[in-house]
Amino acid sequence: METRLAVIFVRTAEVSLACALLLFVAFRGHAQGTTQLPPFPSDINEEPKVFDHYPTNPSLKPAFRVPVGPLGFSPPGSFYLLRQQALVSLDFFDENRLLFTFHKKALEVREFPNNESTKERQIRAVVIELPGGTIKAEAQWTVPDQKRYLWMLKGGHFLLRDADGLEQGDAGLQTIPSLRLPGHLLWVELDPAQKIMITNSLEAGAALEPQGKAGSLAMAANQQKAGVQQTLVVRTIVRQSGEVIHTMRAPWTAQKRDWPANAEGYVESGQVSGTQWSLKLNLFTGGSQAVGLVDSICQPATAFVTETELAVSACNLGGGGKFIALSTDNGIKHWQVTTATNSILPLVVAAPDGSRVARETLLLKRPAARYKHQKLVGAEDLMGQVVRVMDTADGKVAFEAPLTPILDGGGNVTISPSGRRVAILNDGAIEVFELPAARVP
Repeated sequence: METRLAVIFVRTAEVSLACALLLFVAFRGHAQGTTQLPPFPSDINEEPKVFDHYPTNPSLKPAFRVPVGPLGFSPPGSFYLLRQQALVSLDFFDENRLLFTFHKKALEVREFPNNESTKERQIRAVVIELPGGTIKAEAQWTVPDQKRYLWMLKGGHFLLRDADGLEQGDAGLQTIPSLRLPGHLLWVELDPAQKIMITNSLEAGAALEPQGKAGSLAMAANQQKAGVQQTLVVRTIVRQSGEVIHTMRAPWTAQKRDWPANAEGYVESGQVSGTQWSLKLNLFTGGSQAVGLVDSICQPATAFVTETELAVSACNLGGGGKFIALSTDNGIKHWQVTTATNSILPLVVAAPDGSRVARETLLLKRPAARYKHQKLVGAEDLMGQVVRVMDTADGKVAFEAPLTPILDGGGNVTISPSGRRVAILNDGAIEVFELPAARVP
């Protein structure tokens, strides 16, 4: 479920990832590393309150441990805290190979011509073989800004976002051009089967290109006019053929980046009345179908775990919230767990086979509702970051661990293709854990 529940789940981003469980409308951090909280009502909710405590150690002993200092990684400074920037990306190629990429200080800085100031940066990439931690390949890439830059594909490949669009790479870290757009590519969303790709790009406000093959993107580039206000262009593309099956534009001020999708369509939420939100699947072939209703005081965040199972994060009145697994076929709720009153900025990462999902959050020292008058949260208010890995069949926790350093932009947790291994960046090393077979429905 970059992206960043991702595989889609949102590090796909995944996000997916733009909203927080209790901070769905949080602003990017200020220079001092602070995040603005939305107001919270004082009502007491019927559901039980949960205050989360920070685990001092992982619940299992790591099977393998690869120190990251010798790889060239050093923890980011406090300047990056609560900015939700993509500083690392840890991913499984297969059960025995990891791709670890991370931000390095850039020697050169270049401004890109769009509505926000973006600076390119250097990324170091290494392929690590388990169990010994041998480096099998290494490379250095240039990426255009601070957003998510890497999406893992099935079969030992990945997508890399650079200044020109997307490159496709392999386990040898060799890359070839994959997608070129007429504007600045901001974000990519993949469905769990990786048949469909949704791209967000910032482009001049020219006429829409016709539907059809990706070659029509060149026509859009020729249509751009100097000085025209830039807009967000969202394209739905068949990944293998490059066919553009849907295009729409939105004002850049909307700044929407995540479009949780399966192979049939993308999910959209809308407020019905009060705390009732409807979820619908907008079909790529036209029309839409209802998925279900969710009770929440904030707009629910959604992401796909499988082609038919949707993960939903929602907010309760008195603080805390719920994490729900919902069928898109019939709207049946498979399971629901209560989430903590002091957890913020959740990120979710799904196993490629959909058997498990990891949910990582930042833990506050006090319930989030206590900050409604203070408005700002800083480093001094945090206990740390924690991850819990759950079986998607029933929501039961199979593993939990602290995460150091705190990386609120994600990329520090990944699940292997079989769902049997979890790798995290923690305490100066990549730690790999063996899990029992996931429960089945």
